[in-house]
Order: sequence, then C-alpha cells, then structure tokens
Amino acid sequence: MTRHSDDLALALRLADTADRISSEHFRAQDLRIDTKPDRSFVTEADLAVERALRDLIAAERPGDGILGEEYGTEGDATRQWILDPIDGTANYLRGVPVWGTLIALAVDGVPVVGVVSSPALGRRWWASTGEGAWTADETTGEPRRLQVSGVSELEHASLSFQSIAQWDDAGYLDKLIALTRAVWRDRAYGDMWSYMLLAEGVLDAVGEFDVKTYDLAALIPIVQEAGGMFTSVDGTPGPGNGSSLASNGHLHPALLAALA
Repeated sequence: MTRHSDDLALALRLADTADRISSEHFRAQDLRIDTKPDRSFVTEADLAVERALRDLIAAERPGDGILGEEYGTEGDATRQWILDPIDGTANYLRGVPVWGTLIALAVDGVPVVGVVSSPALGRRWWASTGEGAWTADETTGEPRRLQVSGVSELEHASLSFQSIAQWDDAGYLDKLIALTRAVWRDRAYGDMWSYMLLAEGVLDAVGEFDVKTYDLAALIPIVQEAGGMFTSVDGTPGPGNGSSLASNGHLHPALLAALA
C-alpha cells in the first residue's frame, strides 16, 4: 500500500464506469453531437461520462475538487480530480477506435495518479507516483509493467507530432519539418494513444500544441513512472502550459534544443 493506493483504486473504478457509458454510445446511429463555442465537438457521451464520474467522486471523495473538460471546475484545488471524459472526441464521433477516458488526481497541482482507459482498443494504462506504470488488455487482463525505450539519438528515434495544423498555428511548422528530418521515423498517431505508445517503449517522443490541463494530467504519471520525461515544448513541467513534449528522457535535451 502506498500513499495513493486508494486513490488509484478509485480512479480504476471510475474508468470502469466511463467505459460502460462510452461503449454504449460508440458508433450509435443516434449519437447526439453539438459544437462548443471554441468550435470543438461534444457528444452526449462526453457529457454523460463526466456527469457520472463527478457523481462518483462527490460520493467517494466529497472534500476533493474536480476539473473537467465539459463542466469546469468545482471545489478545492489542493486535491483535484482532472477529467477528460472522451479524449479524441473527433475520432469517437466518426467511429475511429482511438479515443479514451483520462482520469487524474493532482495534489497541489502535481498529477500523482493517472488512468487512461480505451475500451474500443481493449486497453487500459495506469500509474501512481512511486508505483510504476502499468497496462492490461481485455484479452488476458494480466497487468504488464511499462518501460520507455532506450533510444538515445534523434537519428534513431520515432516521433509522433500529433497534427501539422497544431504546429503551424503555434508557429513551429519549420521546426517540426526540421525535426522530422532529424529523426528516423515520424507519424501522427494522435491523442492519448501516442503517449501510451511512448510509455510502452514503442515510440520515443511526442509533441503537441493547443492542449489543456485535462488533456495531459492523466498522461504525466504514466509517462514518468515508465521512466520518461514530460514537459511543455519550452521545458516547463506540469500539464497547464498549452503544449507538451514527452520523451523517453534520453532524448529530451536534444528535443528541447531542436525546438528552442
């Protein structure tokens, strides 16, 4: 038992609830889709998942605060649950299976528990500070500990850059192109999956712009407990800086230098 064992157990139960709701709506012909003021999409599944998770947290941890993508912030931020009910909503509404629910607990602003659950892929990843990062699939159900890769040179690295439009809008397109020429392989796997592939040692680096705290908080403990590093593109730690740069750690200085 560790300091956050009970919190991780709760986060996993929250993920079970989220999976049931999101799976019921996935690829449903009558799925209701709306456009938010920022022109991003929200589905009835996003809203239903977040409501259910908020209700469970209020019942189990009534003193904790909550930050969610769809319903904002409430309560104390000292211990704050951070929720993205469906990360990859655009994939979800088109029937692409790369999406998942992100659940984090941050203490004094530092994410200490993270769960990523992707029922359409049949996968789940989780971590708590000091206890390693783990994954399991629905076929075996057996947990497997995660470890980032040992790649130490950019020329041998596999990079996921998420979206050309993101980098272009942020004014980093030229740097992205230069970086793709420096690495062995580049792809845009997208959303939470890129970071989980990094934690598994399949990818070596992930960079992204136009991201919010709820997009990143659950990913940070998983990447870090797998042995990786997670900062913004300018090297600032934490999930609230508007960009992300995650790596196996070995490559982080070279990546920061390439993007400076």
